[in-house]
Amino acid sequence: MTSISFPKVSSAAALLALSLAGAKSVAEPRHGIAMYGDPALPQDFVSLPYANPDAPKGGRVVTGNGGSFDSLNPFVRKGEVPWQLRFFAYESLMGRNWDEPFALYGLLAESIETPEDRSWVEFTLREEARFSDGAPVTVEDVIWSYETLGTVGHPRYLGFWQQVESIEATGPRTVRITFNTEDRELALLAGLRPILQKAQFEGKSFEDITLQEVPIGTAPYVVSNFEAGRFVTLSRNADYWGNDLPFRKGTNNFDEIKIDFFGDAAVMFEAFKAGEISYVREFNAEKWATAYDFPLAQSGDVVKSEIPHQKPSGITGLVLNTRRAPLDDIRVRDALMHVFNFEFINDTMTGGRQPRISSFFSGSLLAMQDGPATGRVAELLAPFAADLPAEALEGYTLPQSDGSVRNRKNLRKAMGLMEAAGYSVVDGKMQNAAGEVLTLEILLKQGDTENKAITDIYRKSLEALGIDVTITLVDGPQYNQRTGAFDFDITNYRRAISLSPGNEQRLYWGSDAAEQEGSRNLMGVQSPAIDAMITEMLTATSQEDFVAATRALDRVLSTGRYVIPIWTYAVGRVAHNKNLHFPETLPIYGDGVDWLPGVWWHEEQ
Repeated sequence: MTSISFPKVSSAAALLALSLAGAKSVAEPRHGIAMYGDPALPQDFVSLPYANPDAPKGGRVVTGNGGSFDSLNPFVRKGEVPWQLRFFAYESLMGRNWDEPFALYGLLAESIETPEDRSWVEFTLREEARFSDGAPVTVEDVIWSYETLGTVGHPRYLGFWQQVESIEATGPRTVRITFNTEDRELALLAGLRPILQKAQFEGKSFEDITLQEVPIGTAPYVVSNFEAGRFVTLSRNADYWGNDLPFRKGTNNFDEIKIDFFGDAAVMFEAFKAGEISYVREFNAEKWATAYDFPLAQSGDVVKSEIPHQKPSGITGLVLNTRRAPLDDIRVRDALMHVFNFEFINDTMTGGRQPRISSFFSGSLLAMQDGPATGRVAELLAPFAADLPAEALEGYTLPQSDGSVRNRKNLRKAMGLMEAAGYSVVDGKMQNAAGEVLTLEILLKQGDTENKAITDIYRKSLEALGIDVTITLVDGPQYNQRTGAFDFDITNYRRAISLSPGNEQRLYWGSDAAEQEGSRNLMGVQSPAIDAMITEMLTATSQEDFVAATRALDRVLSTGRYVIPIWTYAVGRVAHNKNLHFPETLPIYGDGVDWLPGVWWHEEQ
């Protein structure tokens, strides 16, 4: 097993401090942009720091997905789409360097220009930029893409479009976007919208195209073959327009990427053990330690690599839908948190090897600090103190058990919280004042073996408290439909968070998103304090104010008891074919789709 360190980077804090240096005061075309200060890479950079510009091209890589798919349009809400598709087959005006908290460099655009207040942003397209069918990328394509995605596209694109005052051509290859909101991040987000071909959809409904009508992109890969629900094959475009760009040197090295689909994780793992899949990401430390002794691993044909990172933990666990009573009562949510016997579940599932997520931003400089809020964090929270849990200002830690299956202390605490919320146990059943038994449904996707095992243990604890629990397993499309319509009580939840959180926070837990069907605010939280902290983050002009706003947001989210967190993924674990290789220098973000398979290559041992 190989374990990789960061020899050139001391900490994410140092990087963030560097990125928050003074900004340019005069608008001028530049090769890149950072959230704060100047981008780290110079205009004449040779390649991304974590790519090998001399990596050989060729070979084939096969990855596996659980579930199925019935659409190849990743830009609309309708249908189940292979999640990798929008990363492999489509490009934006700018591309991200994953070795900086948030910095972009020219991709379809050769330059970016924005004033100090970032009230507008202007891009100049590369003359050589082409779609995969050879057609040039035009300003008209850019404007159409922004308008279409912002009006009929997937909900993740709608929030940005609502903050656009105007979008207009300012020259044959230049387009300017003016914003109606004070938000420093919008100029960067504008550079990350996917660009599609307007001509492909003339006379057609963008959101209703068939499975056979794959949107045309500009990226190095194109869909070359597929069978609905079974596999998708992407082939490297030999005529890709950007082969000579420094941003692309050493990336997209495989000739073919195939995505196979499996009914559940166990079947997919068996396929990997048989050599039918090139790599798997392992999220369970116990399985990593004990299950990788099959013949191909013993012979050295499968290699285990651990990939460190400096990202916040994000949040992973069970989300509680506060749109539904009694989950709208924080006392009930707190009781459910106490019933969840993490220490016993963690020991059972991972051998106790994985530490628990302690807050939404834990494991980073952005995380809330122990004890009472102080300084700028306390100032930001003070106007909302009357409506926040006391722990938001006084300090908060998750409930802990003694690790035994009974969890008696926390169950007693949970019972007291339920009684305070108007419930009591009658004939072994938890009932409200009207005699109605509390019944909860936990919704999971078929094949989600890990969360099924977790919730099987959790259900027994809930039933011990007199709560009736149903675990419902549905297929992928039905799961997406139900969670998109917020038709659940409890379901599994994962939100990754970057070192430079921004507008996506509104999508995750902003008040407006709570009422927008298909949004990522599955918990349904509507909190003026959360909205205010996000605004503070987006308008901060100093490192201190940005970090304080994020730590304050972390306090409000964590003390709201919206998600029952499980373990953190403090290190990436990738098991892969021995002929797959990656550069020695790693990005601060560690593993991700732009790293694997983005900068890997095939070379026979």
